[in-house]
Amino acid sequence: MHSRPAPVVLGTAGTTADDVLAVARRGAPVELSARALDALAAARRVVDDLAAKPEPVYGVSTGFGALAVRHISPGLRVQLQRNIVRSHAAGMGPRVEREVVRALMFLRLKTLASGHTGVRPEVARAMAGMLNAGITPVVHEYGSLGCSGDLAPLSHCALALMGEGDAEGPDGAVHPAAELLAAHGLAPVTLREKEGLALLNGTDGMLGMLLMACADLAALLTAADVTAALTLEALLGTDRVLAPELHAVRPHPGQAASAANMLKVLDGSELTGHHQTGHDGVPAAPRVQDAYSVRCAPQVAGAGRDTLAHARTVAERELAAAVDNPVVLPDSRIESNGNFHGAPVAYVLDFLAVAAADLGSIAERRTDRLLDKNRSHGLPAFLAADPGVDSGLMIAQYTQAALVGELKRLAVPASADSIPSSAMQEDHVSMGWSAARKLRTAVDHLTKVLAVEMYAATRAVELRAGLTPAPATRAVLRAVRDAGVAGPGDDRFLSPDLAAAEGFVRSGRLVAAVESVTGPLL
Repeated sequence: MHSRPAPVVLGTAGTTADDVLAVARRGAPVELSARALDALAAARRVVDDLAAKPEPVYGVSTGFGALAVRHISPGLRVQLQRNIVRSHAAGMGPRVEREVVRALMFLRLKTLASGHTGVRPEVARAMAGMLNAGITPVVHEYGSLGCSGDLAPLSHCALALMGEGDAEGPDGAVHPAAELLAAHGLAPVTLREKEGLALLNGTDGMLGMLLMACADLAALLTAADVTAALTLEALLGTDRVLAPELHAVRPHPGQAASAANMLKVLDGSELTGHHQTGHDGVPAAPRVQDAYSVRCAPQVAGAGRDTLAHARTVAERELAAAVDNPVVLPDSRIESNGNFHGAPVAYVLDFLAVAAADLGSIAERRTDRLLDKNRSHGLPAFLAADPGVDSGLMIAQYTQAALVGELKRLAVPASADSIPSSAMQEDHVSMGWSAARKLRTAVDHLTKVLAVEMYAATRAVELRAGLTPAPATRAVLRAVRDAGVAGPGDDRFLSPDLAAAEGFVRSGRLVAAVESVTGPLL
């Protein structure tokens, strides 16, 4: 049995990436600190004072967006807040993943807890109650332009908080939100001045997806170092290009980390260096250096690592932010602002998609080299047991190439686009939600691409009879066998089990097998 994760306590100073992952992926319960509840109450007093005055205040006593010119009388303000949620809950398309919706809700709650939004403490408590009950509103793929917040996605969450719309229960079944709230002893919330708007105005969806992508890409970058090392070994390449002193003269930290990882994997191998000497009757290859896809693996993966580091810096700043409009300032002013614009997050989401595409591209080139008997230095065509009678991994590489083609299309930036909305009031938007959605697909595709390279490289190493691979490589080969991934001596190899290979990479077992010998990789 898995123990229940420790509660995540939200204060006024933001949260951490680990806390977001704990709530989104592991179902950690959420608590509000006493300081957060005090800050919520203090900010609410400011809103109540302004609501009682005759002067219009945006979001408190006016309409929204292009309709902000209308002053709303006190008798209509509850209806105004309810109506903004209902009207903005206009998403369409497939349901968004549960982990994304939980991250979205938790990050919105993080901003509420800051005391800068002016909502009542009971609104924040109600959102925490939904998270803790495992109630996940149904949110749809389309509806956010990444400006004025992830409006439609957040609106569907707020709708469930009001006891309207549909939600998924802890058992995965979808029911009317009112039924799920009642079943868990939770009361629907009646929103008051500013509260509907405060629940909708944030970059929470795109930020949640950025944080999850950062965690997944960190693992995949290490896996890519491992697959590159396995391929180098299978191609009888040289590890001399991985020497620390070579990478010190071009001091990119990610590059040095990737080279160090590859060296650890290859330590003790009898296969490296045979590009000059030959073995078992195979003549020495007429090459003094390996192809770029092998030799430059640390440079490409390292650039991805440095891109990831930048993305994490942006994410950390956003985690510390209180994104809302208008915002309650410490001196009790309520001011309109543009902090809801998603450009900072959208840019790095797109940047990571570029890095994922390039990492997949270089891995595919290495795989193709393993399968080409004219470039693989003695390996059979397509790593087939009987080339011509069977096709080996020929079509596995086709699949990999198709994924890489899609990765390249996903690398086209969403943030370079903008479609005006709200009668030209919101005339420049970030498209950050779209950037986040395509990055999730890119991360999934990259996992599959690396799985194909691992499948090919491990089989190629096994075909190098008479030479002993590195201890770390031998650990990978054992783990692959234990995982039921078929090899060249297995009839199942005639139908490559790429799904099993993907599961092996996605689960972290590839890197874990290496680390059982080398210790922690970077």
